[in-house]
Amino acid sequence: MSSQLNRNLEKLDAKETTLFDRTFRDSEGKIVIAQMPNLPLIVGLAATLLQLVFPSGKIQTGLDLVAFGALFTWAWQELFEGVNYFRRALGLIVLVGLLALRLNFSLV
Repeated sequence: MSSQLNRNLEKLDAKETTLFDRTFRDSEGKIVIAQMPNLPLIVGLAATLLQLVFPSGKIQTGLDLVAFGALFTWAWQELFEGVNYFRRALGLIVLVGLLALRLNFSLV
């Protein structure tokens, strides 16, 4: 009788994770959609904004390279190390978008 009660309690404690939980919750059970930006994202956004200040020349080319590399790194990290499915999908979307933009500009 005691073992039956223990099994029932274990079933109640072990909740089934739903698709919503796997999509939006982290390992601690918190809903995570946005996080504090990490270093690659900060560098990528700063380099992108600095391209507005330096619209042409070697500095702009260097900033473009830094921005692409940093945003690519951020997207790669989110894709493979994101805390939930939403963050991983976000990384995939940004990675595909970056590559599509880069290929589009190189074809022009």
